[in-house]
Amino acid sequence: MWRERFADGRIEAIETDAPRPGRTPSIPARTVELILHKTTRAKPAHATHWSTRTLARDVGVSRSTIHRVWRAHGLKPHLVKTFKASNDPRFVEKVRDVVGLYLSPPERALVLSCDEKSRIQALDRTQKSLPLCPGRLGT
Repeated sequence: MWRERFADGRIEAIETDAPRPGRTPSIPARTVELILHKTTRAKPAHATHWSTRTLARDVGVSRSTIHRVWRAHGLKPHLVKTFKASNDPRFVEKVRDVVGLYLSPPERALVLSCDEKSRIQALDRTQKSLPLCPGRLGT
């Protein structure tokens, strides 16, 4: 209680709230990990990205659970321009190499960054389009 903290440490002890345990998570950590893994590393069959319905059916949770996890982690798999996952199996290793150059650059080293198509705007889709179906717009 705050009175006991005040008696022990005077005004400094009550300037901030004492830590509290908080509410236990309503979504188990293992389920969150599975949702994040499937969202960022796997694609559903016959689709370019997961929807809340398809992923909920696959994982065995509700659509709102998928939505809450995506919102909490800032994921928007339906937006192509903000959601990219590399398929390169050495992706993590390559990222570590590049980030390592920025965090701990060697002395007298020249670092160049090259793009495959400089000065050319990429207008094509990175994933093939879905076919038209009754009740759904084409992508």
